[in-house]
Amino acid sequence: MNILYRYRANLCYPCSLHCKNFCTVGVAAAVQLETPTTEELSWTSTPVSYLHAILQLCARNKTPIHGEACHAKAIRFGLLGDITTSNILINMYCKSSLLSFARKVFDEMPVRTLVSWNTLIGSYAQNGEAHEALSLFKLMQREGNSFSEFTISSVLCACSAICYVLVCKQLHGFALKAAIDTNVFVGTSLVDVYAKSGLVKDANWVFESMRERSVVTWSCMLVGYVQNELFEEALMLFRRAQIMEVEHDQFIFSSIICACAGLSALIEGKQVHAIIFKTGFSSNIFIASSLVDMYAKCGSIEEAYSVFTGVEGKNVVSWNTMISGFAKHSRAFEAMISFEKMQQIGLWPNELTYISVLSACSHMGLVDEAKSYFDLMVREHNLSPNVIHYSCMVDTLGRAGKISEAYNLIRSMPFDATASMWGSLLACCRFHGNLELGEVAAKHLFEMEPDNAGNHILISNIYAANRKWEEVARARKILKERVVKKERGKSWIAMKDKVHTFMVGEINHPRIAEIYSKLDDLVEEMKIHGYKVETEHDLHDVEESRKQELLKHHSEKLALSFGLLCLPPSAPIRIMKNLRICGDCHSFMKHASIILQKEIIVRDINRFHHFRNGCCSCGDFW
Repeated sequence: MNILYRYRANLCYPCSLHCKNFCTVGVAAAVQLETPTTEELSWTSTPVSYLHAILQLCARNKTPIHGEACHAKAIRFGLLGDITTSNILINMYCKSSLLSFARKVFDEMPVRTLVSWNTLIGSYAQNGEAHEALSLFKLMQREGNSFSEFTISSVLCACSAICYVLVCKQLHGFALKAAIDTNVFVGTSLVDVYAKSGLVKDANWVFESMRERSVVTWSCMLVGYVQNELFEEALMLFRRAQIMEVEHDQFIFSSIICACAGLSALIEGKQVHAIIFKTGFSSNIFIASSLVDMYAKCGSIEEAYSVFTGVEGKNVVSWNTMISGFAKHSRAFEAMISFEKMQQIGLWPNELTYISVLSACSHMGLVDEAKSYFDLMVREHNLSPNVIHYSCMVDTLGRAGKISEAYNLIRSMPFDATASMWGSLLACCRFHGNLELGEVAAKHLFEMEPDNAGNHILISNIYAANRKWEEVARARKILKERVVKKERGKSWIAMKDKVHTFMVGEINHPRIAEIYSKLDDLVEEMKIHGYKVETEHDLHDVEESRKQELLKHHSEKLALSFGLLCLPPSAPIRIMKNLRICGDCHSFMKHASIILQKEIIVRDINRFHHFRNGCCSCGDFW
C-alpha cells in the first residue's frame, strides 16, 4: 500500500486530471485485492502503464469488477485505440470467464495483433466454446492474419473437445506447411485430438515423429491408448517412458493403473503401485482411488480394501469405488456397511453410490434391502432415480423371481425402458421359466437390437424349457437365416509380462497341445468325483457327444488349464471373460477348486466368481 500511495504522491503536477483518476481507481482496486509488489509496479512510470498493472492484477485475481472500472476510465479518455490496453482488457475479461465482454473489446479494436487473436481463441477453447474458437480462427484466416503454434494448438484443443476430426486434419496440414508440426504444443494437441477421435494410429504417428516430447505428450498418448482399450500398448509405452526416465504425473499413473485394471494384470499393477509409492504419489486421492479400482478389477478385493483403508481424506469417489468393488465381488453386506460408514463421517451418497449399493443387492437377491435404498435415495437424499437405478431394481426383482413386479416397474417408469432392462428381464424369464413375459421382453429386444443373437438364444432356451419345440425350431431358423451378430466368447489370463487369450476351440496358442492334454486329464479326474457335463447349456443342433466336446473346450477351461501349466501350485488362478460364464463352466470351476485345492477367480461381464472348496462367492446366483 505504501508503494501505491508514494507513487500517487510523486505524480508530477503537469499530469492532467484523468491521470489522477487512474491512480484513484488503482488504489481502490489494490486495497480490495492485494497490494502489488515493488517489482510489479517498478515499470509503471506513466498513468497508462499504471492502469495496465491494475488490469493485470484484476486478471490474476479473476475479479473483473475493478477491471471494469479501469475499462470505463480507458473509454472516457480514449485509450481503447491503444493496442496494448485493448489486449490487456481482453486478457482480463478472458481470465474472468467474461468472454462476451472480451469479444466486444476485440470487435471494437481498429487494429488487432496476433496476441489479440490468440488470447481470445485460446480462451474460447479453454472455456468449452469450441465452435466459437473455430469460427474466430476462420475469420482470422479470411482476414489474412498470420498464425503461430499457439493459435494452432488452441484450435486443436477446441477440436479435441468435440472430436472434430476433419478440421483437425486440415489444421495438421496447416502445421505441416508452416513447419510447426513438430512443435511440442502443436504435436501434443494433435496426439490428443487424434486419440480422442479413435484415430490411434494417427496419434501414434504424430507422437513418434515429434523431436521433443513433454510429460503432457506422453500422458496424452497413454490416455489415448487406455480410452481406446489398447491396454497392452499402454503398458508397453509406460515401460518405454520408464527406460527414457520420463517424469511421471498423476495423469500418467491414473491411466496406466486403468490399463492394468482393463487387462486384470495384477503383477503389473503391483509394480506400478510400487513406483507410485516411491515417487510420493500414493497420497494423491485420485491415484489412490484408481488403485482401489485396479485391485478390485484384478480380483483382489482384500488388497483393494487395504489400499482404501490407508487413504487419508477419503472423498465420495473413494467410497464409491470401494462400494462398487464390494458389489462386483458379491460382498453385499460389506457394501452396505461402507454405505453407512461414509454417511457417518459426513459424506452424502450420490447417484453413483446408489448404483453400486443397488447392484450389490441385485447380485445377492436382497430385494427388501434394494427397495429400502431405492426409497431412501428419494426421501433422504433428494436424488431422482435415473434409468440405471431402475435397471438395478428390475434386475434385483427379476433375479429373485419377482418377474411380474419387475415388469410392472418397467411399465411405471417415467422414461422408456432400455435394451439392457429388457435383456435383464428376458434373462430372468429364462432362469425362472416365465414364457409369457419372456415373449414380451423378446419382442421389445427384437425391435431395439435386431442383430443381437443373444436375444434369440435366450427366447429359444425359454421355449425349450417349456417344451415348445415348434417355437424352438422357428427361433433357431431365424437365427440361421438372419445376419445376427453373436459376440464370440473369449477368456484371457495374465502370465508374467504377457496376456494370453483363448477362444472356444482354440488352436493357435503355441502350447495348445499341452493345454488340451492337461484339460483332458483334469476332466477325467473330475468325472470320477461326480462332475457331469451340463449339455443343456449348448444350443448347437448336434449330437450329445459333440455338445460335450464343444462345452469342454470353452475358453475359460482352456485358460484354467494354461494357468495350471504355468503358475506355482499355491498361486490362485485369475481368469477374465468377456461374456457371462455359462452354467456348465460354473459347475466345472466349482469341481476343479475341490480337486486342485486352490482358489479360482473368474471375472465375467457382470461380476467376479471366487471358487473355493466347491463353492462360489455368488451362491449360484448370477
